[in-house]
Amino acid sequence: MSAAALLGAAVLFTGCASGGSGGSGGSGGGDAGSITIGTTDVVTALDPAGSYDNGSFAVMTSVYPFLLNHEIGSSDVAPDIAESAEFTSPTEYTVKLKSGLKFANGNDLTSSDVKHSFDRQVAIADPSGPSSLLGNLASVEAVDETTVVFTLKEGNDQTFPQVLSTPVAPIVDEDVFPADKLATDEEIVAGKAFAGQYTLENFKKNDLASYKAYDGYDGLWGAAKTPDVNVKYFADETNLSQAIETKAIDVAFRSLSATDTEKLGKTDGLKLVDGPGGAIRYIVFNFDTQPFGAKTPEADPAKALAVRQAAADLIDREKIASQVYKDTFTPLYSPVAQGFTGATEAFKGLYGNAEGGADTAAAKARLDAAGITTPVTLQLQYNPDHYGDASAEEYALIKQQLEADGLFTVDLQSTEWGQYSKDFPADAYPMYQLGWFPDFSDADNFLTPFFVNGGFFNNHYNSETTNDLIAKERVTVDPAERTKLIEDAQAEVAKDVPMIPLLQGTQVAITTDAIDGVVLDGSFKFRLGTITKQ
Repeated sequence: MSAAALLGAAVLFTGCASGGSGGSGGSGGGDAGSITIGTTDVVTALDPAGSYDNGSFAVMTSVYPFLLNHEIGSSDVAPDIAESAEFTSPTEYTVKLKSGLKFANGNDLTSSDVKHSFDRQVAIADPSGPSSLLGNLASVEAVDETTVVFTLKEGNDQTFPQVLSTPVAPIVDEDVFPADKLATDEEIVAGKAFAGQYTLENFKKNDLASYKAYDGYDGLWGAAKTPDVNVKYFADETNLSQAIETKAIDVAFRSLSATDTEKLGKTDGLKLVDGPGGAIRYIVFNFDTQPFGAKTPEADPAKALAVRQAAADLIDREKIASQVYKDTFTPLYSPVAQGFTGATEAFKGLYGNAEGGADTAAAKARLDAAGITTPVTLQLQYNPDHYGDASAEEYALIKQQLEADGLFTVDLQSTEWGQYSKDFPADAYPMYQLGWFPDFSDADNFLTPFFVNGGFFNNHYNSETTNDLIAKERVTVDPAERTKLIEDAQAEVAKDVPMIPLLQGTQVAITTDAIDGVVLDGSFKFRLGTITKQ
């Protein structure tokens, strides 16, 4: 459930400043100007087996090679340091490496390193690591120096190629990373066990990281545009905001408040750029304890459905996005975030005014048709700390929308995340707030974890039709056929309303004319190597 812990928009700001050198190493392409980046992200560990968070993955994306990666502008994957990758049987996924690959320390990068990288993830299974993403992996075989065969437990798993681009999949040097324990940050930096766009020359945890472009990188993203990049870690968003305003840094990446985003977007000399973000926000219904739920005294499936659908009629996402989040979020009308292959707007045409707005008449008609006396009391729970300070304002507005024309009376309550995260899977809340950031860039990551047998919501939604559609899309090889199944699954969910999708985070960049090449696209990765400074 680690992805659910991530929240909000990915916010990227760039300003005009001078940055220090990142140390010595290989040379990259582009101009000679170094760039300094500021962030409030926290790095857990440089070892891919010991971390599963945005801050750590931002480092890994730049310094480690991957078999598959995302082309700029796409959420789909393509070979990175691989020459080819394909299913050679339903349960065998074969990857052929490019020849002549080397780590920055001079060691050859071969299929043995690939096998080592995945075997150690499974063997170590660190509780803070991403090994759970390899649940369908049975074994890895290095056939020859450039050929690797992944044997899967479930055949034709169409999400597995995406897994090879995730935090579980950086390829590491078997001479530097132990097979059965984590390597320390100091061992990794000293061992120069890198083969991505950059090497990490110096690293002081959650203080400063200095990168140097690696001219031995032979992957999908090409040569880094700027040879030297420094990342400065800030303790809080206030200090990060001040650094942007005083031009002490060139780039500020995650996280700033919506208020700061709006203010800086209007600052002279800065321009706003935005793109899709993977974070989503939504409301979940508990099918046992919601009004007319299966374990309530007045249990009635038809009335329970009418309540969920009427609530969906009353939500105005545009107002939430603009009034609360200053458009750092955008309206979301499906559980699958926009930008992912197969994403639809399944809720938009079914509820409200069918154009994204609310419709109290439609909500009243549903409740009347089901024989429900109004107002219906809704117990709605939100979290005041985990999803940001604006959650209180967000849910006050949602309460106001749901109480329109007296159809619902909302009992709005909040609980701190430590207790909240235990309560919602234990049937404590009939209706509650959650958020999600995908583990990998495939629509299935918004379907299987949510809806198959109730998913991690544990909300007792169990639709045979939905389960069957999701099971089929996971193993359907034909892309068009698989996309149709993903679309059909979203349509089924929209009819049943086990959750109401609300918002999708945007990636926001504010740049000066001195900074170019900031890429905000559907892969949701921050690419240091695309940024240039004039």
